[in-house]
Amino acid sequence: MTKNKSKLDFAGDWSYAPAPESTKVKIDKRYKLFIDGKWVEPTSKKYFDTISPSTEEKLAEVAWGNEKDVDKAVKAARKAYEGVWGKMSGKERGKYIYRIARMIQERARELAVIESMDGGKPIRESRDVDIPLVANHFFYYAGWADKLDYAFPNLRPKSLGVAGQIVPWNFPLLMVAWKLAPALACGNTIVLKPAEATSLTALKLVEILQEAGLPDGVVNVVTGFGDTGAAIVNHPDVNKIAFTGSTGVGKIIQKAIAGTDKKCTLELGGKAANIVFEDAPIDQAVEGIVNGIYFNQGHVCCAGSRLFVQESVADIVIRKLKDRMESLIVGDPLDKNTDIGAINSKDQYQIVKNYIKIGKEEGAKFHENSCALPKKGYFVRPTLFTDVSQSHRIAQEEIFGPVLSVQTFRTVSEVIAKANNTEYGLSAGIWTDKGSKIFNMTTKMRAGVVWANTYNKFDPTSPFGGYKESGFGREGGLHGLDAYLDLG
Repeated sequence: MTKNKSKLDFAGDWSYAPAPESTKVKIDKRYKLFIDGKWVEPTSKKYFDTISPSTEEKLAEVAWGNEKDVDKAVKAARKAYEGVWGKMSGKERGKYIYRIARMIQERARELAVIESMDGGKPIRESRDVDIPLVANHFFYYAGWADKLDYAFPNLRPKSLGVAGQIVPWNFPLLMVAWKLAPALACGNTIVLKPAEATSLTALKLVEILQEAGLPDGVVNVVTGFGDTGAAIVNHPDVNKIAFTGSTGVGKIIQKAIAGTDKKCTLELGGKAANIVFEDAPIDQAVEGIVNGIYFNQGHVCCAGSRLFVQESVADIVIRKLKDRMESLIVGDPLDKNTDIGAINSKDQYQIVKNYIKIGKEEGAKFHENSCALPKKGYFVRPTLFTDVSQSHRIAQEEIFGPVLSVQTFRTVSEVIAKANNTEYGLSAGIWTDKGSKIFNMTTKMRAGVVWANTYNKFDPTSPFGGYKESGFGREGGLHGLDAYLDLG
């Protein structure tokens, strides 16, 4: 332990000594496209830099795929589907997927470190949450590969063909697993585009797929920007589009595939309500609030960025929340003591800072953690706004940063109306000791997932997805299989 010069009244004069995770992992200087089982140069010969948001240093160069590259990848996927993977028995497919899951476990530390370096999230989250969930999704769907007839009795499930998958930057490898594992289990082949800001773990996963002996062309990875994703969406030989990202892009995809026979699932934006009733376990609720918005830097689409507290306990909840915020450590994502890492990119950092400015200008009361921030990197202190009204932009628009808006309520009907008063409907949280109140709320909340006395808990057996402008379709569980099958 080392002496901390900045005194924290509630915690004494001491803070943790740095405990950095070793960064001895292999990151290539340049990554090509992965098509038909081979690393190939992009047609344009263009590459872009991927930057560590915590150090602002270049990690690697990544290929920028274009329409011609996407066409090559789709043709490779179609050849593998018709020649090998689509004909293979579910039992044999399951063996490959199970092998991939085991190899992810074996390389878990390497994947976690790269995830934190590339995306800015704390190593504790990458190591203890993200990568274990990645492996669990592959294990889960490996078990379903030869049981599709049991999953959908009295139907004749058939694979779709070639799936185009586009994933975001907030859970780079976990979102890949959510999409890749069920698609493979169902017998589809894939053209995958990772987020341009966080492509490295998806490219590392390619090494695992190769070591697992996955047949050439079954999974193809074409990195790039929005134009690369558009080429996948618009390709006439893609049978299914799976997209996680912004609502705006989701609407563009819907328009692009309208009139085609492409199947589609969209998991889009969110502005989740976290509701604390007066009979809630207050300390547990405060920890759940912190877990819902701060530990993940507000980077999850299901982040509990709108807090509703019953008036009778509002003062004590806010006081305890401010105390807990003060104890949070903002800094190096690779330090095991860090609670809040870096905002994913410079552009996203500017968006978050702009929303903080908007919140102040709208008249909300502003509070933030008093810790010092690293001199380099895109860091934002955990932020709290009180005296927020429904019309405030910080209460209506997705921020994707550690910014929490707080409102109060008196009755159940009032908080239901307030919680549902948003264009989104992805997730919500409820804190109360009464089961009857939980069941009443869940029947009236327009949210795809509602957590009770916990927050941000995920399991591969449980479906996840939203209502309204948060998208449609589900990922996880049996629902995740349905999205990659023709059930006749």
